[in-house]
Amino acid sequence: MDQDMFKAVYLAGFILIFAIRLPYWWMARGVPVVTDRKKGSEKVLLATLSVGVGVLPLVYVFAPLLRVADYRLPTWMGWMGAVVFTFGLWILWRAHAGLGRYWSDSLQLREGQQLVTSGIYRRIRHPMYAFGWLLAIAQVLLLWNWIAGWSGVVAFALLYFLRVPREEQMMIDQFGEHYRAY
Repeated sequence: MDQDMFKAVYLAGFILIFAIRLPYWWMARGVPVVTDRKKGSEKVLLATLSVGVGVLPLVYVFAPLLRVADYRLPTWMGWMGAVVFTFGLWILWRAHAGLGRYWSDSLQLREGQQLVTSGIYRRIRHPMYAFGWLLAIAQVLLLWNWIAGWSGVVAFALLYFLRVPREEQMMIDQFGEHYRAY
């Protein structure tokens, strides 16, 4: 019973991610991209992330295909996963509110984009990545399965460690010393 409850919590959080992102995705569509470093490897990383935090968890939630890899955690750890996910969703919401119509899911800068250093960006340099790590941790605690639970950690770690150096360089190229000081 606990497993089904925590699967439902994951599913609800998954839906909330889209509810938070959709308005900002819609706003950003109308702002032209001026810097685009979305190369083939970026597309592969985003696809891997989609499988790790979307496809495999959803297969696990809705079908018995991955049950062979189930494990058991104490119930309190599932509730801890719910708390971590909730905190992560709050960070995601604040990060989107800070970026507004300049948000992008990949390495892009939009026309008129300024360096955001207020709001949550005052305290966390990369709140979207903080959300990603919290989501990965929550996924392990909510989906008690070696494949579906841990696929988010693997996929997000790949994205994080391969993308962040390129993103940092893009920000330095665009905002120079102002970004270095930030």
